[in-house]
Amino acid sequence: MKITIVGGGLGGLTLARVLRVHGVESTVYELDGSPTARDQGGTLDMHGESGQRALREAGLFDQFRAVARDEGEAMRLMDGKGVVYVDDVAPEPGGRPEVDRSALKRILVESLPAGAVRWGAKVTAVTPSSVTVDGEIIESDLVVGADGAWSKVRPLLSDARPVYSGLSFVELHLSDVDAQHPDAAAFVGPGSMFALDHGKGVMAQRNGDGRIRVYLAIRAEDEGWVATELVDPADPVQTRLRLLEIFDDFAAPLRGLIADADEAFVPRAIHALPVGHRWPRVPGVTLLGDAAHLMSPFAGEGANLAMLDAAELALALAATGTTGAVEDALATYEAAMFPRAEQAAYASATNLVECFEPGGAQRLAGFMGG
Repeated sequence: MKITIVGGGLGGLTLARVLRVHGVESTVYELDGSPTARDQGGTLDMHGESGQRALREAGLFDQFRAVARDEGEAMRLMDGKGVVYVDDVAPEPGGRPEVDRSALKRILVESLPAGAVRWGAKVTAVTPSSVTVDGEIIESDLVVGADGAWSKVRPLLSDARPVYSGLSFVELHLSDVDAQHPDAAAFVGPGSMFALDHGKGVMAQRNGDGRIRVYLAIRAEDEGWVATELVDPADPVQTRLRLLEIFDDFAAPLRGLIADADEAFVPRAIHALPVGHRWPRVPGVTLLGDAAHLMSPFAGEGANLAMLDAAELALALAATGTTGAVEDALATYEAAMFPRAEQAAYASATNLVECFEPGGAQRLAGFMGG
């Protein structure tokens, strides 16, 4: 059985690893030139029933625990004035520890043999039985789209495309915070901090590399406005001033995260696939992770679901034993994945609205029992 995985993110790598644990080989094709070719994103909380389960199936749970940060579960929730509604310290180890996405990716990459991932591979065409990579046609018994929001594989199964949510982020960083920004480090704490008010948000998370990663949430009808009118990579001084003006009604410590940040400001429009996205069974091809069920981050499920998708798909394929039974494996996998993804996508879409309506902080605190 020749399995081609398009996309070398957490989902694609987890699929390749769990398949290998069960003696099934596959090849991952990833456009990035290396595992560290670009910033890999922030920190993730690994859920026991999904992300952690996938790591156990991959035989990598001990490696994960070695880099996980239990203290990262701490969370503060406040409004824009700085009134705190929830201030939870990290629970005892064993819950949902945080791990830097880059560290998790490194563990997965190092678990695969040389050649299992083809870095710098540009996929230009896909059919249910082949992938064209850098002009080479690669025949496959199964093509798996693990290639994210703008998947090249998805059109084989579905006409759905991600839709702009009406919310955009501006990502910024504070580096070496314990030494350079001790007040910000104390304010954010060892985990995550959320400040929601007036349809805006300042969300910060402590990373394991000494950084605080901040996401400024801004409502904007035009999905391109933040990238074209607000953030100017060539003029970080004016970008910072514009952001401070937008958040001029937020408390001083929250504005301080903007004022003291490094000079890199990254716009990110938030998109999602329709809640309940699914497709009829198409022989020889399937999707996992964001390619299958892209959602906003407001359910905290994206990476966890991608890894669980990968583990369950790998287990279903490994159980078939023959190429002819692949369709049964795909049907089994999709039958479980579709309702699970729909539930998470509904929660994500609902939470996005609830968080950015008036009183979002108080309402979220009530949901959390704060």
